[in-house]
Parts: sequence; structure tokens; C-alpha cells
Amino acid sequence: MNHILYSVEELQAVFGGSSLIHRADASIRTILTDSRKITDAGQALYFAIKGRRDGMVYIPEVYRGGGRSFVIADPAFDTSRFPEANFYLVDNTLTALQQLAAHHRSRFQYPVIGITGSNGKTVVKEWLFQLLSPEYHVVRSPKSYNSQIGVPVSVWEMGRENTLGIFEAGISQTGEMENLTRIIQPGIGILTNLGEAHQEGFLSREEKLTEKLKLFRDVELFIYPAKYLEGYKQLIPGRKQFTWAYSQKSDLEIIDEALFDTKFKRIKARFKGQEIQVTIPFTDHASVENGINCWATLLALGYEPQEIEVRLKKLLPVNMRLELKNGINNCSIIDDSYSLDLSSLAIALDFLKQQNQHPKRTLILSDMPDLSTDQGMLYAKVAALLENKSVDRLIGVGRQIRQYAGQFPMETLFFETTDELLEKTASLKFFNETILLKGARSFEFERISKVISQKVHETVLEINLSALEHNLNFYKSHLKPGVKLMAMVKAFSYGSGSFEIANLLEFNKVDYLAVAYADEGVS
Repeated sequence: MNHILYSVEELQAVFGGSSLIHRADASIRTILTDSRKITDAGQALYFAIKGRRDGMVYIPEVYRGGGRSFVIADPAFDTSRFPEANFYLVDNTLTALQQLAAHHRSRFQYPVIGITGSNGKTVVKEWLFQLLSPEYHVVRSPKSYNSQIGVPVSVWEMGRENTLGIFEAGISQTGEMENLTRIIQPGIGILTNLGEAHQEGFLSREEKLTEKLKLFRDVELFIYPAKYLEGYKQLIPGRKQFTWAYSQKSDLEIIDEALFDTKFKRIKARFKGQEIQVTIPFTDHASVENGINCWATLLALGYEPQEIEVRLKKLLPVNMRLELKNGINNCSIIDDSYSLDLSSLAIALDFLKQQNQHPKRTLILSDMPDLSTDQGMLYAKVAALLENKSVDRLIGVGRQIRQYAGQFPMETLFFETTDELLEKTASLKFFNETILLKGARSFEFERISKVISQKVHETVLEINLSALEHNLNFYKSHLKPGVKLMAMVKAFSYGSGSFEIANLLEFNKVDYLAVAYADEGVS
């Protein structure tokens, strides 16, 4: 991806305020909000955002990592310690981040879909990516990046090579959607549903719905399940609306659902006076609702019902988090073989870098989908990302990535196909290393995962690291400034995995890790 470069003069115009410029020729193409995830440091702009921790504290760390451009909100900050850096002084660094993202968004005229709702935003976004990719070069929110920080980070990835944007927006209280609307500027809006999630930030269901609908105030097309707006007294947004509902008048009227072959749900509906149907490879209520939202969207966009039926039947499940598993020969396996693009690769590499339980980090990577006309530039960026994230060995799969073998400075090995790699698995000598699997769907990397993962019994205890991180940050938010935090990781982290839990806690800057015996501390 060849991201638009922003000059010092353009950044000064966006931010206003004062600035201290030591490098007038500097250009920016990457934004950073987390000192632990430094990438493309020489052309990165670090926003010192004040949240649970003050981002100003980490400026020296980013500077040591090569960062030379900073957005700060403290006029008393001693910039003399950073003689090669540019500083932009603003009133609020989060607001400045959102202003820059909105400015970047305004440079593109291709369609943008905005999605909000209480649940299902990420699944609908990912499924629409699967369904629309044959016609569009899609840029989308990575994972569930839908917050006040996540949305600008997502929109920043918009590029000239894209032809469609899909971004989700999540809010937890009134006043938040206004900022996200200015950044996303959607022309097409989708409301997934309206449930009880995040209800505590609103006085009533009506207030919550009104706040969410602000995202769609200027859209040409608004797609929504009719039942969630029943009784809504205010103006429904969209110059054109497309509704769906069960057995009541709507653009897509669902008239029947039935199980098919135990793993599929067949759904029949009336559309433009005719009966149509689709089959989706899921049976639970949430997936069916998400599937119908996607069905309605494709119909509203003008796709033929027969083509939609073919595509919906091939929908793939969305893995909402990176999966860490035990592997053969004392290895750890990070299985993220669901999809592949630069944004999701960067997120997975951050997770790989957190893992310190083994001395070696290996990435098994397939050809990147054809996201750019300039493949050389694409793989140069991939190579820089791998080097920045401390990857020790790259195993490439595909003819395309093999052509750019010389770009990668680490130990490398290449195979043309997944079958060829599987045939040579024994000779790869996986031992005491962390292995990240990251492949495009067509390469079927789940087959590699089965071979190199340790065989397990039917009974599984699953530890959700994302939930653990959420809980940790919740408790940290209730501590007074200066209060330190000690986390117990004794007894194999109470059976949940010492390496994995301790790595996550350390990454989130817990002050102390506590063990019961000296050998646990050594481990």
C-alpha cells in the first residue's frame, strides 16, 4: 500500500496551534497511538493520548525507537531533550487524531459503508468484505476497531487503490457518535440491531437509538431491521431506506426459516413481489440475523438474488480473536489464518512480539491478496513490518512472495503451495519457537495448523486473552494515579498458562508479577 504522504505544512494546517519543527522535510504516512507497537518509525506521527496512562510518558521510548514526529497537549513539556524531533502542540491529542483522520477521509470519493448497532458490527463488516471483494478493493476496520481511537486508526488506512470502505462505529455514551460520523462520512449506513449492550451510558432506549442513528444523518442509503425502529418518533435517516422484517411489510419480508442438513439455515423471503431464498452455513439466531443484514445490503446494492444465494452459502466464520495454542516440540502456535491484509498482519505481528516464552519467532505467510498494482512496494512494506516486529524466520507460501525473497532480511524459506509445505513439515525442524500462521483463505492454512498443533482431548479450557485484558484495564481505571499493580501468576497462573498470561500482563505494563516459588520466577 502506497499511503498518502503528509508534509509538515499540511499537518500544521490540520492541527492549527503552534509547532516546533526541526525537520522541515519530514513526511508522515503512519500514525501511532501505542508506544509498544512502533512501526515505520521514520515516517510515523505519535499522538501522546491521555487515557488510563499518559501518552506523554512514552515519548522517550518512541524517540529511542526512531520516532521523530509527535503531537502533544502539554505546553510545558521539555522538547529540548529531543533535538531531532518535530512537535505539534494541540489542545487535545485525541481530537487532533480525529481531525487528521477526517481530513484524510475527505480526500477519497469512493463509496463508504458505516455500520453500527449493539452487536454484530464486526461480523457483518467481515461478511460484507467476503461478499463484496469480487467487485471491490475493500479497506475496512481491522478486527473490532470501532472506538474513538479505533475508528480514526481504521480510516487512516484508506488509499488510492481502494474502491470501497467498510467501517464500524461503537459508542457507549451520548456525544460520542458525532466525532465518528465526521471521520467515517458514510454514504451507505447499516444498523445491525439494538440490544442491551452498553445501555448504562444512556438514559433510555430512545436516546441510545438516536445517538447511533447520528452516524447515518447524511447517507444516501440506510439499511436496517424494521423492528428496531418501531415506534421511533424522530426522523429516520437516509434519502433512501431499505428495510427487512419477519412477516410484515418491508423491502425484504422474511416468510420462513428451516434447518437444512443440520449445519445450514434456509431462509425464504418476498422481495419485489417474488419469492427468493438463501442458505447460510450457520444456525444460531445471531448469525442468522447478521446473515439477513448482509442479504438485505446486497439486494439494496442491486445484486441479483441468484448471485447472492451462491455467495451467502460460502460465508466463513469470523474468528474474533487471535488463537494461541500449544504446538509440537515445545512450540506455541498463533492461528490467525482467517484472512490476510496489511492491517490484520500488523495486529497479528504485535501479538507475536508479545510472546517471550520461546527464543525464536517464526511467521508462515502466504501470498498477499492483490491489494496493489505495485507488488514490489507491497512486499517491501511487508518486509519492513517483519523486521520491525522482530520476526526471526519467514516461511513463505506462494509464487508471488517467492519472487520478492530478496526483500526479507531474516532467515527465509519458500514453498509454492501449502501442499508442498505440508510434505516438508518434518524437515522444517520446528522446536521451541512461537509460530504465527497468517494466510489468505485460498491457501487453507488451517491444514498447517492441524499438523503442527499439539493434539488435545475433547475437553478444552479456553482462556480469552482479550477478556482478560479488558478486565485488567477496568481495574486499572479505578486506581488512583501512582498506585501500582501486582498480578499473581503463581501455580501456572492458576492453571491458565504462565507464559501466555505473564506476557499479556507485561505488555500491558503491570508493575509486578507474583509467584510462589523461585523456580516459577526463573521460568
